[in-house]
Amino acid sequence: MVNANAYHFFTDWRVKARAEEISEVLGDATELPRWWPAVYLDVQRVKAGDENRIGEEISLYTKGFLPYTLRWSFIVTEVIPHKRIKLESRGDFVGYGIWTFEQDGEYTNVRYEWNIEAQKPLLKTLSPILKPIFEANHKWAMQTGLTSLELELQRRRATSDEERAQIAAPPAPTSSSPMPYVVGMVGGLLLLRRVLKVLFPSRRKRRRR
Repeated sequence: MVNANAYHFFTDWRVKARAEEISEVLGDATELPRWWPAVYLDVQRVKAGDENRIGEEISLYTKGFLPYTLRWSFIVTEVIPHKRIKLESRGDFVGYGIWTFEQDGEYTNVRYEWNIEAQKPLLKTLSPILKPIFEANHKWAMQTGLTSLELELQRRRATSDEERAQIAAPPAPTSSSPMPYVVGMVGGLLLLRRVLKVLFPSRRKRRRR
């Protein structure tokens, strides 16, 4: 039986760039807060790896659109240059992630497999009832990743400071305050209650008719 706090995602991107360009950007974890700031709030290298980064250990502080943060780390366990990067995670996420890169003409097909169990107490407790929301949080994070990656590739290709200055900033982190989400949730519940009353009128009203 699969645990309620187990998650297995596949995210596919098709990016107009060489596999080498993309793998170099994604392979340098310490740069993530600069170009993917909506998700990566802080990233620190704990241990250096070899020339291909195998054995590298990274500590991360991350978030999605929901008002909670995550602390976890990963170790790079496998690298096939410009084709595959595998990491093993621990902390609030325990499991593994795999990036794969396949050149297809002037495009690269990028896939990220993320197979983990959420160990953060909040996620572990609420996954049985709120799993779809947590899944949506991951999908949002990966969508901002694609947008941020495309902008970063544009910045790297820019031939002047003026050209680079014209490129939009990447998506920013959402608010860490829970109030917007609490208000939105309460409003949604009130709306749902009104809809249910219309669809399923009480027995008293039916009798009066």
